Amino acid sequence: MGFKDLKKSSGGGFDKLSSELNKLAKKGSDSYKDDRFWRPELDKSSNGYAVIRFLPPVEGEDIPWARCFTHGFQGPGGWFIENCPTTVGKKCPVCEANSRLWNSGDEGDKDIARQRKRRLHYVSNVLVVSDPSAPHNEGKVFLFKYGKKIHDKIVQAMQPEFEDEKPINPFDFWKGADFKLKIRKVAGYINYDKSEFDAPSELFDGDDAKLEALWKKQYSLKEFISSDTHKSFEELKTRYDVVMGLSDAGVPRKASAEDVDLDEEDEAPRASFKPSGAAKPAPPAKKPAPAPKKVEESEDEDDSDDAMSYFERLAADD
Repeated sequence: MGFKDLKKSSGGGFDKLSSELNKLAKKGSDSYKDDRFWRPELDKSSNGYAVIRFLPPVEGEDIPWARCFTHGFQGPGGWFIENCPTTVGKKCPVCEANSRLWNSGDEGDKDIARQRKRRLHYVSNVLVVSDPSAPHNEGKVFLFKYGKKIHDKIVQAMQPEFEDEKPINPFDFWKGADFKLKIRKVAGYINYDKSEFDAPSELFDGDDAKLEALWKKQYSLKEFISSDTHKSFEELKTRYDVVMGLSDAGVPRKASAEDVDLDEEDEAPRASFKPSGAAKPAPPAKKPAPAPKKVEESEDEDDSDDAMSYFERLAADD
């Protein structure tokens, strides 16, 4: 647009700009949402049902899932909600601090380490076959974030326990199987135990044209396990120091009750953790101490499924 055109258009286009401002405002309020991800909707009793099909790797990738770790906890200086660099094989300041707490010999320190431990989830491409609560999702490809319990069902399908059960590859177009996602609330917790794979079947009756078109709609998973999407040790340490009240830098974030989302398998949302101060040093050993045991190796590690939407919503306000 030249200057003359700019002058000529003076006073016009105001409605369009206002509309764009409204879009930006809405986007800001919903910034924690990623439309690529599908989430089953639950009824008032926290029950839900859907049928999905896990899809194979996209071109250039070999594994149909991304295995990711995250941290989400509150300290006196705000919330720490970050990807854990152990996902990409790098050191994490939170994991190191947790290991020191775990080895201090103090049960209170162990409780703090449990509150701050890394959380495990997986990401895969799925086709939504049936979604009674949101039929507009049916027939579409989405990313699906799920926890260890659902991943265990995938492992059981691929590596069955009994000899009379034939292994299947749930991610195969031709020999895979639909997954019936059955969600219940058991003793106050979200539970997926009744979820199961159907009998093996060809997707789209083996129509190669339809399968190839579907395959090209899938998303790459590289971003979830790339160093580019994980902050450096130094960046995370700086934020960790702020959250733990060890530094005055940064602005503490605020959270409200509305941030809570009961979306963790077999586990309630973690309560806000407000330690009274820095971690206690380990007591001096009178005898040669055995090699330190990392908290990541404790019985608590990786034993719960975490959808992380709760923490993502908290992070969106930062």
